[in-house]
Amino acid sequence: MGKIGVWLVGARGSVATTAIAGAAALRAGLAENTGCVTELPDFAGADLPGLGDLVFGGHDVVDTPLVKRAERLVAAGVLPPALPGAVAAELDAAEARLRPAPSGGGRAAIDQVIADLAEFGKGLDHVVVLNVASTEPPCPPHPAHASLAALEGHEDVLPASSLYAYAAFRAGCGFVDFTPSTGARLPALDELARSAGVPYAGRDGKTGETLLRSVLAPMFAQRGLDVLAWSGTNLLGGGDGATLADPGPAASKNASKQQVLQQNLGHPVDGEVHIDHVPALGDWKTAWDHVLFAGFLGTRMTLQLTWQGCDSALAAPLVLDLARLTGKACRDGVAGPVADFGFFFKDPVGAGPHDLASQYAALRAWAHR
Repeated sequence: MGKIGVWLVGARGSVATTAIAGAAALRAGLAENTGCVTELPDFAGADLPGLGDLVFGGHDVVDTPLVKRAERLVAAGVLPPALPGAVAAELDAAEARLRPAPSGGGRAAIDQVIADLAEFGKGLDHVVVLNVASTEPPCPPHPAHASLAALEGHEDVLPASSLYAYAAFRAGCGFVDFTPSTGARLPALDELARSAGVPYAGRDGKTGETLLRSVLAPMFAQRGLDVLAWSGTNLLGGGDGATLADPGPAASKNASKQQVLQQNLGHPVDGEVHIDHVPALGDWKTAWDHVLFAGFLGTRMTLQLTWQGCDSALAAPLVLDLARLTGKACRDGVAGPVADFGFFFKDPVGAGPHDLASQYAALRAWAHR
C-alpha cells in the first residue's frame, strides 16, 4: 500500500497529540478503535491505507515535546494514564519530524513549508497536509484571490491556513482543513489544486453540537415541522475556547455552524450560537441547544438538548479517518475538492448533501469506488 505522510499544522495541539498517540495505541493493540469511521464494517475492503501506513510530522509555534503534551492530556482526563509511557517511542519518532512553523507570511513562508514538506516526503508515497491549528478570523476578500494568475506575486494576501494550502498544492500534497479557517476555499487555490492534480477537503470538523444538528434538522424538514428559531450556547475550555473568545475567530466558527441549519432546513432561522470560554473546563465542552418549532395548526413546541464531550477525543479519530481517505485520494489521482468527504465537516467544500445519513452513504460509496 505504501506509506502516507500526515503533516499536521498545529502538531503539538491537543487534537494532533491525541491523534498521534491514538494511532500508536491502535497499532500496538492497546486500545479499541471506537470513533474511527473508517474502521467500521462498511469500509472493510475499501483499500484504504492502514493505520500502520501513517507517518506523522508537522509544524507548530510551540516547542513543548509531544510526550509532555500527552502527559498533560492524561492529567486532563483525555488520555489513559499509562498511554504516554507505552507509546513514548512513537511520540519521540514523530517529535523528531516536527519543525518550527514559519514566523511570517508571504513567499518566504511558503518556500519554507514547501522545503519542509519535501524533506518529510522522502521515502513516502504521498503526503497529506492536515490543518488542526487555531481558528482564524474571516479572511477579507482581495482581488488576488480570484485566480492563480492574479495571486502569483501577491502571496502575502493569504492567511496562514491558505498559505499552507498553497504550499501543499505546490509540493504535490493533499490538503484537509479541519478548522473553519479559509484554507483552500479561494478560487485561486481551487485552480491550483486542480492543475497540480491533488485533492483537498474541509472545512471545520463536525464533532459535537453540529453533528447533532445535521441529524435533527433533516428530521424536522422531513416531518414537515416548521423550525422558527434555533439557538445555542457553547462552553469551551482549553486552547480552542481561548481562541474562540476572540470575536474574529468566533465569527468564522459561527458562520460554519449556521451552514448546517440553513442547508438542511432550506431557509435561515432566527437564533445565534454563543461561545463562552470557561478555562476550568479544560479540553471538555458543553453545548446547549434550544429549538422552537411549529407543528399542526401552528402549535408551538420546543426541543432542548445538551451535549457534553471531550473535543480531542471526538476529533482525533476523524483526523485519522481523513488522513487515510485523503491518502487514498492522492494515490488514486483525485484532483480538486472531494465533496464526498462532507460527512466530516460543518461547511463542506464541493456540491454534496448536508444531512448526515446522505453524507455517510456518499462517503461509503466513494471509499469503495
